[in-house]
Amino acid sequence: METNRVLRLCLHHMALLRRYLHPGSSFQTIRTFSSVRENKRRGLLWKLIVGVSVGLPVAVGVQYAVLAPRERRKMRIVTEGFGRFCRSLSVGVLISVDYWWTTNVTVRGLHESSPSYLTEMSACHQRAAESIVEGALRNGGIYIKLGQGLCSFNHLLPPEYIRTLQVLEDKALNRRYKEVDALFQEDFNKTPEQLFKTFDYEPIAAASLAQVHKAELFDGTPVAVKVQYIDLRDRFDGDIRILEILLDIIKFMHPSFGFRWVLKDLKGTLAQELDFENEARNSERCAVELKHFSFISVPKVFWEQTSKRVLTAEFCNGCKINNVEEIKRQGLSLKDTADKLIRTFAEQIFYTGFIHADPHPGNILVRRGPDNKAELVLLDHGLYEYLSQQDRVALCKLWRSIVLRDEAAMEKYSCELGVKEYFLFCEMLLQRPINMQELGLSNILSQEDTAYMREMASQRFESIMQVLKAMPRPMLLVFRNINTVRSINITLGAPVDRYFVMAKSAVRGWSKIQAERTGMLHRLWVFRWVRTTWESLKFELALRWEMAAMSMTRSFLSLLSYVGLVSVDADLYEYLR
Repeated sequence: METNRVLRLCLHHMALLRRYLHPGSSFQTIRTFSSVRENKRRGLLWKLIVGVSVGLPVAVGVQYAVLAPRERRKMRIVTEGFGRFCRSLSVGVLISVDYWWTTNVTVRGLHESSPSYLTEMSACHQRAAESIVEGALRNGGIYIKLGQGLCSFNHLLPPEYIRTLQVLEDKALNRRYKEVDALFQEDFNKTPEQLFKTFDYEPIAAASLAQVHKAELFDGTPVAVKVQYIDLRDRFDGDIRILEILLDIIKFMHPSFGFRWVLKDLKGTLAQELDFENEARNSERCAVELKHFSFISVPKVFWEQTSKRVLTAEFCNGCKINNVEEIKRQGLSLKDTADKLIRTFAEQIFYTGFIHADPHPGNILVRRGPDNKAELVLLDHGLYEYLSQQDRVALCKLWRSIVLRDEAAMEKYSCELGVKEYFLFCEMLLQRPINMQELGLSNILSQEDTAYMREMASQRFESIMQVLKAMPRPMLLVFRNINTVRSINITLGAPVDRYFVMAKSAVRGWSKIQAERTGMLHRLWVFRWVRTTWESLKFELALRWEMAAMSMTRSFLSLLSYVGLVSVDADLYEYLR
């Protein structure tokens, strides 16, 4: 038995020795050990990935939970800023691809005037406009303000854009009640119920930077409370940076489209719009400077209930100035309304120099005044620009020379504003073609005029950019004011001659400035009135004389042509027509 046990043990050992002494056994052993180590490494890497993917969000969540509300908001802004960038980029790419596909595939070979071409391009414009509106509403803030700015270019953009983008004028983000309470606690250490007798949490209007609530002071005075979106000041720099990156990408793809400098120049002005205390001061200054216009009303500010993010002002009723049906329903004259609108902002541009740079229809209300005529209520005084006296004088003389078709003066005063390409500058200023052979300027562009302006915008884009860069920087927002007023006047049916009304305001503004430069005499209102009246009379006489002379010339040439003494070629026929 013992011998058999020893024999079996020896046979077992021999088998083990044979297995490990088999050729290639050393490599097999090493490979087995390497596989074990590799598996261990993979296991550790997998555990690390799982740990980071789980642990990092948990750590961030714990940190977020222990932070103060304002710090939490800043963390959210960083995350949401990336989302806004991706959303804006995707909107731009989708619109570009859609236009490329429509123009190069869908309508390829079709004539531009054919019904099929017009239908497909209209659908493409509509899709692009809807994408812009959706992106602006989801991003909020400055994106909505940029969309609002596009609405005034109704002579350059397709009608699908204008109809769709108009929703941005009074529709924006509607924030939750808790955010309103949190903002009041941060700014006043009180809730709205503690600061007002009544406060309606449901906003009556929502704009690009804030929403407006109706409230009542403890003495019963009805007020409008403008409450800024709580995260707007914190995200402003990030939004500006995102827009700069997007403009850099666009410039890389389209080198002539370089608008980054515009954003850089307007950054400081836009930042001021976030300071509601600054807006309150602007409104009070506007009320003082326009007090001689009895038809202008600026809501009174209540400073005790005002902070940098909350503005409390007198509540004013009225309809938006582009609500033609409501203006008629009140029994008010569209012509009177348009005339007062143009005179008001012409006074700021040509005389006071303190210019409301955002007069879109949502910021101007119309109501019946004490004299039973139209009274204008000016709202939203956050975005203002100041034009120096030197530039105002040059602009006054330039506008007068355009209306009188004085080409030498047009060139001279354009140069005084830093622009050499004077004729293009004048057409940009008026936002219409200028025919030097006739004095009249129609307020409503014909199809030919609209086609000319759109062609100018596309074919002479680089020249336009050079003009914008050359002129004084405040003129950028002056252009915005002029173009917005032009758009509103057209909406009202263009019942008054905007160019002539503004030219008279320019003459009066220049006369007032000259009177004030004379020293002590400017204090005598009689002297100022006489000088202003005299300059206005000279302008009207000059204009009437030029129009009469041109009319007589037309009649005389027509008569000569009729009796066969002269032949009328195409150019002369166009002049006579």
